[in-house]
Amino acid sequence: MARWRDIKQGKTPPQEVKPLRFTTAPLVNRIKAFITDTFMILMPLMYVVFYLIMGSREEFAQHMIAGWIYIFGPHFFIIIGFWFFKSQTPGYRAYDIKLVNKNLQKPTIFQLIIRYFSFVLSSLLIFGLFLAIARRDKKTLHDLISGTMLIQVGE
Repeated sequence: MARWRDIKQGKTPPQEVKPLRFTTAPLVNRIKAFITDTFMILMPLMYVVFYLIMGSREEFAQHMIAGWIYIFGPHFFIIIGFWFFKSQTPGYRAYDIKLVNKNLQKPTIFQLIIRYFSFVLSSLLIFGLFLAIARRDKKTLHDLISGTMLIQVGE
């Protein structure tokens, strides 16, 4: 430990730089966070579109493409907003997960948009989601495409 006089005179030894340590978010917590976000964000949007905008589920079924656009348009902006301003959605926050880029910094808006749309691709291919089981770093296809990852915080 350096003495105050040494610090004041600028004679302190250089500080040791410690490597950044992080833990990748466990798959179970990611799944729980996804389910939480689905019920907190997606389900209310679906209810509003089904019953307030389109009038009924039957009307939604007749105009399904428009209905899904009405649902996923606001969903896109809500999720991107949570990711951009807090790096967490409500589900991520509940399970102490944070979205970061490969440098452990806040992702750019471009990375967030790529992540959102590549998640759709990952989900459709199903293989993209199960990729996390096979990889040591637990990254999914949309993590690899967007250059982001989910880390565990708060422990």
